[in-house]
Amino acid sequence: MATMYDVPVDDLIEALADELEDELEEPEWNQFAKAGVDRELPPEQENFWAIRAASLLRKVADRGPIGVERLSTEYGGSKNGSNRYQVAPDKRADGSRNVIRTILQQLEEQDLVETAEGQGRRITPEGRSLLDETAGTVLEDLDRPELERYA
Repeated sequence: MATMYDVPVDDLIEALADELEDELEEPEWNQFAKAGVDRELPPEQENFWAIRAASLLRKVADRGPIGVERLSTEYGGSKNGSNRYQVAPDKRADGSRNVIRTILQQLEEQDLVETAEGQGRRITPEGRSLLDETAGTVLEDLDRPELERYA
C-alpha cells in the first residue's frame, strides 16, 4: 500500500484538492483576501481554497501536531523592505492566519484533522486513510518508471 511519502508532493496535492473541492465551502471573503502580507493581490487560482486545504492536510500529517502560527510561517514569504528606491533589504512576512485557521476548522468538521490540546492540530485516522488512498490512486496513474517499485 502506498503512503503519502511514496508519491511526488505536487501530484498528491493536486489529486487531494480534486477530492476536497466538493467537501469544503469557500467563504465569500476569500475572493478579496490576500494569502499573506507579502502578497499584492488575492490568489488568482480558481480552486485556491481546495489546493491550500490539500496542502495543509498534508503538512499537518507530516509535521503534526502543528499550530496555526507555525503553518503561517511555512506559507509566508519575503516582503519588500522599502517602496522608494527599494534600498532596504527584504523582510520576512507570514502567510494569512485567517485563511489557515478557517481551512483547519473546515477540515475538523470533515473529521480529517483534530485539535491536540495545547499542541495544535494533528491528523485523524480518517485523514490518514484519505491521504494514503489518494496516494495509491496517484501512484497507479503516474507513468514514471522509477516509482514502480512502490506499486
